[in-house]
Formats: sequence, C-alpha cells, structure tokens
Amino acid sequence: MSSNSTQQARHVIAQHPARRDDIGDLVTRRPLPGPQLEQLDPFLFLNHHGPQTYPAHNQGLPFGPHPHRGFETVTFILEGSLAHADSTKHQSVIQAGGVQWMTAGSGIVHAEISPEEFLRDGGPLEILQLWVNLPSRLKMSEPRYVGLQQPDIPAIALPGGGELNLIAGQWQESTGPIDTLTGVFMSTLLLPAGGHEQLPVAPGRQVFLYVVSGEVTVGGSAVKPHHLIEVDRDGDSLDIDADSDARLLFGHGEVIDEPVVSHGPFVMSSREEIVQAVEDYQNGKFGGLDA
Repeated sequence: MSSNSTQQARHVIAQHPARRDDIGDLVTRRPLPGPQLEQLDPFLFLNHHGPQTYPAHNQGLPFGPHPHRGFETVTFILEGSLAHADSTKHQSVIQAGGVQWMTAGSGIVHAEISPEEFLRDGGPLEILQLWVNLPSRLKMSEPRYVGLQQPDIPAIALPGGGELNLIAGQWQESTGPIDTLTGVFMSTLLLPAGGHEQLPVAPGRQVFLYVVSGEVTVGGSAVKPHHLIEVDRDGDSLDIDADSDARLLFGHGEVIDEPVVSHGPFVMSSREEIVQAVEDYQNGKFGGLDA
C-alpha cells in the first residue's frame, strides 16, 4: 500500500456471537456456523475451547480418533498443550503458542487429545479450531499435516505496538511457515490497550476476524469479545483500535463460491460425494491409527 491516505477501510456488517456448546467438561463456544451465518466462504467452522484450568488427574480433551475429508483444520494452541496422531503416521505434541495445519483432503483419521503430562498435572487450556474449505478440484488432495511450535512462527512487530504471529501468507517481507493450497492468509494478533493498527487486505478477499479476548473497535464500530466480526469485501484495509489488551484471530482468503454439502466430519460439494466419503471411511480407505 502506498500510503494511509489512499486506503479504504472495510466496515463491519455484522457481529456473530460464539454460543456456548460445552463438550463434557470442556468449555466450548462456537460462532460459526451460527443462526445468521452458515459459512463465511471459505471459512466453515470455529470452535473456541476454554479458557479454563484443568485439575490434576483430569480426563483431558475428548477428541479421540475420527475421520475428515474435503477441507483443512487449523488448530491454535493458545494455552496448554495438544497431542496429535493421524493415519498418515504423523505424531506430535504442540505446546502453547503453536499451531497445527492439517489438510484432510481425500481422507484422514486423526486424534487430538491431551498429552500424559497434562492429564497428570492439569493446567490452563485454551484452543481454537478453524475449518477452511477446499475447492472441489482440491478436495481429494493428498492428506498432510504440519505441526508448528511457537518459535517456528514469525512474531512481527506492528507500527501501533501490536504483534502479528504470521502462520500462512505474506506480510511485507515475511512469509508464514505454512504453504497453503489456496493462498489463505492466517495469523493471530496481540494488541495492547490504546494501540491502532491498519492491516492491508486485498479487495474481494473474505476476512476472518474473531475476537478471542479484549475490547476492540473495527472500522469505527465497537465489537465484542467472543464474536466473529463480518466485514464487507470492498476496502483494502482493516482498521483496528484496541480499547483494552486484546487477542484476535485474523485471516483472509479467496471466496470459493461453490456448493457446500457437509455431513459431520465430511465437507464436499454434493450429496453423492458425502455418500462416497462415508462408504470409503467404513471400508477403511482413510487408514487408521496405531494402537
């Protein structure tokens, strides 16, 4: 962008609250999908788990082996830790500040549970999981997984005193460590109270902005914590003022504009593809996890 005076700020269209939908003793909020928003193409789903503190000798996260096909999952470990295993033989334990990017593609079985130390000792936990759609031409891509620890993710100082943790895409001269199939930009933002940031976004791209915590103003509109902030696609910047210390999930991507047919853990473009996905999973074509 050449100068601030030439930038056109995007405006808030709607705020979508994250509604409580706890999973056992796991505090869970979900802004997407919601009553007024089925998807924010290409973004399909967001779960916000925690923040909460687990006692010692706890049961941990309940996400044992389960399948996916047709999209990608991005998991942000804000507090605590997460153990991952999948049918492509990846295993990892990601600590606070880390991110997992998994392309389910043609089919994968994975488990996301708490590691032994967390089950034994407990501690704080806060995790976000975002589902990103794939266009029909990429839905049967080879499954893949990348696990990043906090030091793997560039932390970029912003002019207004904030920090952008660059996961995927370009930010000035920096490139995020995830090379995405669809050119999605993804980051987390930490903004200090009183800070102002002007974030460039190419016109036409769909912004994904979720307020994890804190009070901010976006394009002149006060927005609420635990809300997904829907903005227009006309401008080329996002103006954010932090009214308190704040943490946000900030991404953007190209609109796919194709039919979306979902059934539980499968997201395809037609009912026939969903039926095939269920059949392939039941026939063991996604592989399995070692005991």
